[in-house]
Amino acid sequence: MLDPLAPPSLDHFADLEVEVAQPQVLSQGPRGMRRVVPILGGQARGHGWTARVLPGGSDFQLIVSDTLSELDARYGLETDAGDLIYVQNHALRAAPPEVMAKLLRGEPVDPSQVYFRCQPRFETSSKALGWIADRLFVGVGMRHPAQVVMRFFTLL
Repeated sequence: MLDPLAPPSLDHFADLEVEVAQPQVLSQGPRGMRRVVPILGGQARGHGWTARVLPGGSDFQLIVSDTLSELDARYGLETDAGDLIYVQNHALRAAPPEVMAKLLRGEPVDPSQVYFRCQPRFETSSKALGWIADRLFVGVGMRHPAQVVMRFFTLL
């Protein structure tokens, strides 16, 4: 008999490579620095499907402290079958102050020194991928100077 309260397991859903432009600082306020990072394109690969990351999305960032950033990326995917998927991805990125400073300057860092975890949500009218609106997902990521690489998992 299955335990309904057992810890969930993970199933690989997709790998994404998202190309990004230079961040634009919008404000420096009492909650932190607000930046927006334009999303230029990229690609996604899942089991039995591939997609391109549509240009025009953005990653809205709140740099909370010298060690913590809250991210809210919103963008679209278009599968090779022509299906459209809306993605909203909330993430936390934490690192020691010297590593975070390098990230904010757009310099390369060792990804093992950065805690980058995310919770993507999806919307689509695709018949083949419609099930993704009914599931929860988690992910991990790495930030490179001009690219974000992520791996998403379905919570089973």
